[in-house]
Amino acid sequence: MLSFPKTATAPFCPSEVAGSIVVPADLPWWKKVARFAGPGLLVSVGYMDPGNWATDIEAGSRFGYRLLFVVLLSSLAAMMLQCLAARLGIATRKDLARLSSERYPKAIGRIQWVLAEISIISCDLAEVLGSALAFKLLFGVSLPVGVALTALDTFIVLGLQGRGFRRVEAIILGLVGTIGLCFVVQLFLVGPDWAAVAKGFIPSLHAVSAQEPLYLAIGILGATIMPHNLYLHSSVVQTRAVSGTEGKREAIRLTRLDTIGSLSLALLINAAILVVAAAAFHGTGRTDVADIGDAYELLAPIAGTTLAAIAFAIGLFASGQSSTFTGTIAGQVIMDGFLHFKLPCWQRRLITRGLAVVPAFIGVTAMGDRAIGELLVASQVVLSIQLPFAMYPLIRFTDDRELMGGFANTRLVSCVAWLLFATISLANVWLVAQVFGLA
Repeated sequence: MLSFPKTATAPFCPSEVAGSIVVPADLPWWKKVARFAGPGLLVSVGYMDPGNWATDIEAGSRFGYRLLFVVLLSSLAAMMLQCLAARLGIATRKDLARLSSERYPKAIGRIQWVLAEISIISCDLAEVLGSALAFKLLFGVSLPVGVALTALDTFIVLGLQGRGFRRVEAIILGLVGTIGLCFVVQLFLVGPDWAAVAKGFIPSLHAVSAQEPLYLAIGILGATIMPHNLYLHSSVVQTRAVSGTEGKREAIRLTRLDTIGSLSLALLINAAILVVAAAAFHGTGRTDVADIGDAYELLAPIAGTTLAAIAFAIGLFASGQSSTFTGTIAGQVIMDGFLHFKLPCWQRRLITRGLAVVPAFIGVTAMGDRAIGELLVASQVVLSIQLPFAMYPLIRFTDDRELMGGFANTRLVSCVAWLLFATISLANVWLVAQVFGLA
């Protein structure tokens, strides 16, 4: 079990608690692992938000287990990019936003800031929609009322002011554990074909040879890798106090363990969402389930118990709430890094949530329940557009030996990173062209 040692009381925005968690050099290795655990959890929740639910449910419903390998490959790509972001923060003691502001012309920095803010608002829109739907499923309120209730999470953020960054990491661990437990229950109740599940993890070009599965595969990719997580991770790793070349080298190793472990958990949860949809819907001939609300309504009769549907709704609610914290912290990091301007975290939360609530409220009022699916897809398309703009400076900076010293990318890592950049950029261009009818 992870231990969360007490630290000095501080607001939970990482820009205000850099180096606040001391890691003595003489600590046993397992205690060092526990001290460095946490930042990976914060970024992992962005990989299991309601936007991921929407793409995974549709993929499982329509194509069974065939696209599980896409979830796997997308998660491996995310692990690599997040490890690069963490290494950048540890090696330079500066986050991606601040380095971009310092090393690019002011106009370019402002454009990057606007794009990063749009990605946070788009992600928060998905969280608002997911939480609103969870309120409706659990308590029977209307979607507009559910959207209004999501604004109340600002008070949760306000209540955490002064509680310490480690406390936030512990809360995130509890929420992620809740999501995981809910899907363990659902997997047990729907009884998937485990042999088919294993086969689904084997990469197959044939599985994505047609337009529809390829479209969904790219949607999964776009929903998996969140651009603002790259800014966030490069900052939150600085909450651990390290110094000297050897101290940084050890910190990078331990942070890599934290990142891979946390994103492996996100991979399992995303795969579980797809597996549940494949077993419950595709396996019973319901290949038309593409909406989270429909999935909830159909789970109980298919699984033979309302427990599966209740676990589904609770997991959805935990997903939206956990992403609330990381969106707030990422917003503070980006604003401070690009503009050198700080707001109290609760004010930052209020602004971001307000900008997300307005389109969500208009959408569910004008379009009704079908707004959830359509707006979730739209939010993922927007995130897809933003991703290359965060990837490019990240790879450039970590390639720079003058900046990174001995921690710069090796030739192999650099080649793989640029290949990922090209692949994701081309995939996102294709996705956007499809969505807007340009291809």
